[in-house]
Amino acid sequence: MRVLLTGAAGFIGSHLSEALYQQGHDLVLLDNFDPFYDRAAKEANLAGLRDRTRVRLVEADIRELDQLRRELQPPFDAIIHLAARAGVRPSIEEPILYQEVNVRGTQNLLELAREWKVPHFVFASSSSVYGVNPNVPWREDNAVLKPISPYASTKVSGELLGHVYSHLFGIRFIALRFFTVYGPRQRPDLAIHKFFRLLREDRSIPFFGDGSTRRDYTFVADTVAGIIGALNYSATPFEVINLGNDRTVSLADLVAAIERAAGASARLDKLPEQPGDVPQTWADISKARRLLGYAPATTLEDGLAGFRAWFDRRG
Repeated sequence: MRVLLTGAAGFIGSHLSEALYQQGHDLVLLDNFDPFYDRAAKEANLAGLRDRTRVRLVEADIRELDQLRRELQPPFDAIIHLAARAGVRPSIEEPILYQEVNVRGTQNLLELAREWKVPHFVFASSSSVYGVNPNVPWREDNAVLKPISPYASTKVSGELLGHVYSHLFGIRFIALRFFTVYGPRQRPDLAIHKFFRLLREDRSIPFFGDGSTRRDYTFVADTVAGIIGALNYSATPFEVINLGNDRTVSLADLVAAIERAAGASARLDKLPEQPGDVPQTWADISKARRLLGYAPATTLEDGLAGFRAWFDRRG
């Protein structure tokens, strides 16, 4: 296939770029190298793909539709849209920016899919769309979503836009709800990366609430396998699918697991719960297993060991 991948220089995007290249696809990798975190880290993420004959890197902003029309070169067999303004807490501070990037940017990509007759569109949604829904594990057919952050609301909007374009223009749209992805190259603001860094620096770890909040941590290689499954899916025109790990881990247990992986003891800076944070995430992945052959296999212990190996190599 010839695939357009947005957000290609990021954490998940760079792993996916490498996997797609290894499978023989021709790639146009789009990223705007947003300064949300260090550009050098994103440049390093794609170092192994530079100057490859089947790879073209385009630096452009998904908010700028005319720029995308100029810079990208159709046709494409599929668009995988990972680019987004990320983070629950920052979205509370800049909700308009999140709306512009995540909603208008997604609509721009869908418009290009319509204009260029791209038949297949894979969209990175988020477990945050479930919000404070107490009915766990979360299933895709939950009738009511209860997002509690601007970021989460933009992901709901992206899913709904996808349904519109699928219905009106015949674009197959697969929305994948990611659940707390971690692993090598994880963004430095996310918990596991931050905790390892603070332990190395012998600084205290911010510990929000009483440690009972729970997350469905999913190793990046498992998430990438699910995305590739969605790229190859062709049975129905529209689907929303969870990509999680089908188990939850409390914050207290995560810190203990990181201590074991890092070989160090943590000092906790106990803080109140943060606005916009949900009490738990937990994916029902039976639909992903059925439709995509999705089978996450990485334990938290193995995933943290893999993260530490990468973290230590970086120095």
